[in-house]
Amino acid sequence: MELPLVVGVDGSAPSLAAVDWAVDEAARHGLPLRLVHASLWERYEGYGEGEEEGVPPGSGERSSEQASAGRIVASAAERARRRDARTDAGVRTGVDAAVKVSADIVPDDAVSALLEAGDTAFALVTGFRGRGGLKGLLLGSVSLAVAARANCPVVVVRGDRAGLAGAHGRILLGAGEPDTGGEAVWWAFREAEVRGCVLDVVRAWRSPVLQAPSDAAAREREEQALVLLEEVLREARAAHPDVRLRPVTVEGPAHKVLVDRSAAADLVIVGARRRTGRVGLQLGRTGHTLLHHARCPVAVVPQRV
Repeated sequence: MELPLVVGVDGSAPSLAAVDWAVDEAARHGLPLRLVHASLWERYEGYGEGEEEGVPPGSGERSSEQASAGRIVASAAERARRRDARTDAGVRTGVDAAVKVSADIVPDDAVSALLEAGDTAFALVTGFRGRGGLKGLLLGSVSLAVAARANCPVVVVRGDRAGLAGAHGRILLGAGEPDTGGEAVWWAFREAEVRGCVLDVVRAWRSPVLQAPSDAAAREREEQALVLLEEVLREARAAHPDVRLRPVTVEGPAHKVLVDRSAAADLVIVGARRRTGRVGLQLGRTGHTLLHHARCPVAVVPQRV
C-alpha cells in the first residue's frame, strides 16, 4: 500500500495554495492525497454523553464549529479534484489515473494531528501560515513546529508565483554533512527525476575566521567542500544517472546562499537532524531561515542520528 501525501487544511489562502501544490505533487508520484483538518471540537464528542465543561450538547457554538470543519474539508476536497482534472496541469509523468483524494477531520490540535499523520505519510504539506496566524507573519507556528519535529519530509508551500508554478525547471538542494543529509539527497534526486528537471546542489563553505585570510586557506576550504560534496552525492548519482546534476561549491553562509538561489528554483530541499528522545524543535539555522524567507516551497527532510 502506497503511503499518502498528507496536506493540512484550515480554509486559509496559504492552505489552499498547499492543496494545489500537493495535488500536482501527488500526480507526479502517483500517490493518494489525504487532506487533514484538525478540530479540537471533535475531541469533545467523547466526553461523557457528548458534554464538556462550558459547552452544552447541541449548543450553537459547537454546531457552528462542526459545520465550519465540514465546509473546510469539503471545499478543500473539491478544490483538489478540480485541480487534478485540469487538462493543462502538465505534471503527470506516466501516471494516467486520477489522484485519489480523501479527507479527514481529526480530533486534535493542528500540530499533533499532522505529526501523527506524518508517521504514515510519504510527506506532509502545509501552507506557510494558517487561518489563525497574525497578518504579516513570515511563518506560522504550526508550519514551523511540524517542519521541525515530523518523522517524514515536510514541504512548506511558500514563495512567488513562478516558484509555486514550477516555472524554473530546477530543484535546489543544500548539501549538508554526509552523516546528516543523506535522506535529503535521495529525496532530491527522486524529486528531480519525476519532474524531469535540473538538480542544482550547493555546498557552502566559509573562509577561516580565526586567522588572517589568505588565498591558500580559502583554496583549502573550497577543496574540502568539493570532497564532501562528491561524497554526499556519490551513491544517489549512481542510482539516478539520468538526473541532470549541477553541483557547485559557494563561499558564504549556507542560509544566505540558499535563500538567494531559491529565487530561481521550484523547490529547495535541506536535511534536518532528528535526535531520538530529544524534545522541542529540531531544525538548524539554514532550515529555519529558508522556512521564513525562501522564494519557493521548502522541503525539510529528516535524518535520524
